[in-house]
Amino acid sequence: MRFKSYLGIIFLLASTSACISPPDNFPSVPVITFESLEYVSLVGADSLILGFDFQDAEGDLGLSATDVNPPFNSITFQRDAAGNLITYSKRPPEAPAYNPIDWVIDPIVNNAIVRDTLWVKQNPNQFNIFVRFYIKRNGKFTEFRWQDPPFFTTFNGRFPRILTTQEGQAVEGNIKYAMLSSGWESIFRNDTLRIDVEIQDRALNRSNQVSSNEVTLRQITRKSP
Repeated sequence: MRFKSYLGIIFLLASTSACISPPDNFPSVPVITFESLEYVSLVGADSLILGFDFQDAEGDLGLSATDVNPPFNSITFQRDAAGNLITYSKRPPEAPAYNPIDWVIDPIVNNAIVRDTLWVKQNPNQFNIFVRFYIKRNGKFTEFRWQDPPFFTTFNGRFPRILTTQEGQAVEGNIKYAMLSSGWESIFRNDTLRIDVEIQDRALNRSNQVSSNEVTLRQITRKSP
């Protein structure tokens, strides 16, 4: 996540179970079912909590902190025809203007710090949960794109490995995915929202997409403990 002082993610595995002999219809590609969406006002940052159930036949769900090599690397450095890294000062005409998604400052490349601003491409497979926001205006939903100005961020994220042992077992359970921001109410106010979510296993199989109910923040607000 970028702008961590403003946005954040908390993963909560509410419950999970492994099945030695899963049903015949247990899915190889992850399957999820929408469960809940709640809004909790907290001191410092408010929380929008997405809940969904999951099933997977192989149990290869989740990424650990060490899962940073391809295909789970976060970025790919853009290079010119000669194979050189592309810096902001020597960017080609097709390169975007500076923003914290397409450019990184002083990155580590091949175990050495490059003291410059380099053009990069984000790798979607660095994440295993994918979240999209929609706002209803004039009876029609339009995507609210966090990756666009002025936020240049995302609420896509990573949840940890569901199984740390017994690899290959089928699993099912529930995930609570808490998205933190100090700006939910100032951004969305009384808007009607919908949130779509998908997950991905380590074989890069993408689940079905599920949608929340159409709600306002007031309708899903619960008091913090």
